[in-house]
Amino acid sequence: MAVRKIIRMGHPNLRKPARELTDAERDSEEIHRLVDDMVDTLHDYGGIGLAAPQVDEPYRLAIIDLPGGPSRYGDLPAVPLTVFVNPVINVINPDSAGYWEGCLSVPGLRGFIERPQHIEVTATALDGSPIELELKGFPATVFQHEFDHLDGTLYVDRITDSSKLMFDEEFERYHAP
Repeated sequence: MAVRKIIRMGHPNLRKPARELTDAERDSEEIHRLVDDMVDTLHDYGGIGLAAPQVDEPYRLAIIDLPGGPSRYGDLPAVPLTVFVNPVINVINPDSAGYWEGCLSVPGLRGFIERPQHIEVTATALDGSPIELELKGFPATVFQHEFDHLDGTLYVDRITDSSKLMFDEEFERYHAP
């Protein structure tokens, strides 16, 4: 297990769509080692989600570890550390809400993004079992943010008001709830 370098906005591989993993690849030692490294990397960088393209691997694979409880986004349900292979998002209700998002691949910045707030996620777990989740509110935003990486999309691509993109320090000083 190792901490990998997270590639940043501007690296061309961050903008390439990732490819699906086959069942054989999902079961391989290489992918299990990648997942272990991603977990170490996520915890070392202090994030709540990480997609394989962020560590320069071209796979439709992401991990999310969302601590539950009170936060600036309200009282959140926990999403324990979970590996999502070949995830798909289905929007259940297109009504959107906005949150201030940051990204390990876009360090030092924060932007206000509006996204659908009621989604369904289907994926395969690392052990091959199916995953089906229905998510609302901030957790729905987290999943959409992470899975955007699998399509070569960054949160800054979704900003509709450029005045709501700022450095973390100014966000904390002038805009934090």
